Amino acid sequence: MKIETKFLGEVDIVEEDIYTFENGLPGFEDLTKFVLIPLDADLPLAILQSTEQAPISFVVAYPFAFNPSYAFDLSEEDKQALHIETEDEVVPYAIVTMNDTFDKSTINLLAPIILNITKKCGKQVVLGDSKKYPLHYQIKESVK
Repeated sequence: MKIETKFLGEVDIVEEDIYTFENGLPGFEDLTKFVLIPLDADLPLAILQSTEQAPISFVVAYPFAFNPSYAFDLSEEDKQALHIETEDEVVPYAIVTMNDTFDKSTINLLAPIILNITKKCGKQVVLGDSKKYPLHYQIKESVK
């Protein structure tokens, strides 16, 4: 099927690649269907695109590429909401706030997007420790 995207124009997607966010994302609770579109095989970046509204799209990054020590535990409630049975099903992403240049951009390590790649569902989870993982983690710190 074809969808219109904010950054890439019209793209073909497979319906099986659509992730359901049961409660949407914070600020976008009414949007529950998103697709992850890789930007480049060599980059740890992708687009999390709403399939319901083309203007709603987020640049996301694989957080371990920018902070190799990034680690967190999901609550039992989050595991149940995401229907997680094994760790192999879980892939986290972090929303990128783009700036004038990429090295001035930040990623949100405090509230990762958690995808269950087997069950095709997702949720943004707010972690409890804002001192350990900031809302605006400087990408420049990891691109040196």
